[in-house]
Amino acid sequence: MSADPYEVLGVSRSATSDEIRKAYRKLAKAHHPDLNPGDKAAEERFKAAASAYDILNDPEKRRRFDAGEIDASGAERPQHQYYRSYAGGPQGEPYASDAGYADFLDDEALASILRGARRRGPLRGRDVGYRLRVDFLTAVNGGSARVMLPDGRSIEVAVPPGTEDGRTLRLKGEGEPGRDGGEPGDALVEIEVAPHKFFTREGDDIHLTLPVSLAEAVLGREVPVPTPTGAVSMKLPKGANSGTKLRLRGKGAARREGGRGDEYVTLSIALPDKPDADLEAFVSGWAGGGYDPRGKLGL
Repeated sequence: MSADPYEVLGVSRSATSDEIRKAYRKLAKAHHPDLNPGDKAAEERFKAAASAYDILNDPEKRRRFDAGEIDASGAERPQHQYYRSYAGGPQGEPYASDAGYADFLDDEALASILRGARRRGPLRGRDVGYRLRVDFLTAVNGGSARVMLPDGRSIEVAVPPGTEDGRTLRLKGEGEPGRDGGEPGDALVEIEVAPHKFFTREGDDIHLTLPVSLAEAVLGREVPVPTPTGAVSMKLPKGANSGTKLRLRGKGAARREGGRGDEYVTLSIALPDKPDADLEAFVSGWAGGGYDPRGKLGL
């Protein structure tokens, strides 16, 4: 018998879907086999968390578990049987169950007939949930990544262009096997997008803070700018200042419906790391044109 999914995830029975999702994500991050190579205990905890999340993340499965209709593994629980259960089977078929007659059915052929009468056909396998961490540019541009399954297999997942953090991808037929000839369930892979060292994302737009030299900002030179698809050249306006925001059209994240968002570049004037004698001499002799950078502060 599997452990209680609420206890596995550490949530109350009244937990919201968001609380359940956050609890699972925390456990998945801590115990994922990719982050704990060779740690069998961590792998088992990851499997248990994935199994618990599969039950509680599905409203119908959660309802059935709470009602005692299925156990923590998703299997049907044996229900209490009464005379009516034996006197009428599904779709009005009388005595379709042989469960109440085991003591006096000594005719194996008859027992087989009764068992066949109550068979309801193939059962589809359960869907299973996984979490997959992908790098920022793979999510923005599209690509592929591999996810490890509890049985030790790893499968390649196609990551669509523009995939957002938290998006769930369905891998048909990669869930638990079906029973009595039923088709297998699906794998539901929730994507976690890793942060980038200098890009951030808002919707389909990409944001970047770009360091520029004092000369580039004052004179308005062309400078290289990184984008998710490679560096481009951008002309700065003369007299650009720190905080100036420029837009590169179509250089953002790929959109599902086609096209791309934009990239917004915020300028940040960066002075040399070491003292520069020429710059010091120039600034010492520059009157500054009477400009007061703190005038708006009333100082």
